[in-house]
Amino acid sequence: MSVADALSPGALAFAGIAACWIMLPAWVPNPTAALFGGGRSIDGGRILGDGHRIFGDGKTWRGFGAGVLCGIGIGAVQLAAQSHPILALLPAHTPVSVIALSIGALLGDLIKSFFKRRLGKERGDPWPIVDQYDLVVGAFSVLLLADRDWMVANVTLPVLVAILVLTPLLHRGMNLIGYAAGIKDEPW
Repeated sequence: MSVADALSPGALAFAGIAACWIMLPAWVPNPTAALFGGGRSIDGGRILGDGHRIFGDGKTWRGFGAGVLCGIGIGAVQLAAQSHPILALLPAHTPVSVIALSIGALLGDLIKSFFKRRLGKERGDPWPIVDQYDLVVGAFSVLLLADRDWMVANVTLPVLVAILVLTPLLHRGMNLIGYAAGIKDEPW
């Protein structure tokens, strides 16, 4: 495919649709973890030698579990629906890709929280760029470990660019919705 073909409106539109299809199991866990979270924190309230919590109160077992289950749930719907002739044109998810993307997205968020605490940032403090892409880095890291061949075959350069453009837009939109609904304390 030439550069001109890759940049054609049709190719760009397909890359955007493919990006959404691929990333649904990774995009769903974070907002659903916030929606269904609460309860016992993953770090159990423990503080490291730097005087800061390991992850903080915002990272709970219930939120993590609910987020992963919701990501896998949306992926299960995709797996069932992808035999439809129109959806068959999109990258075919596998159970491994769905699970890796769902778990990886929340692991990326958890690791980001660890480093935010090390920097002295509190829960809800903004960390531009990192806040938007932690789930992508986590999801792709776990996916590379779980099924590198699937990722290389399906996350092409145009799809990756679409993911990098769409993720912060969706992140911002979901945060505004969460803030308006009273689920989040801040709109970022």
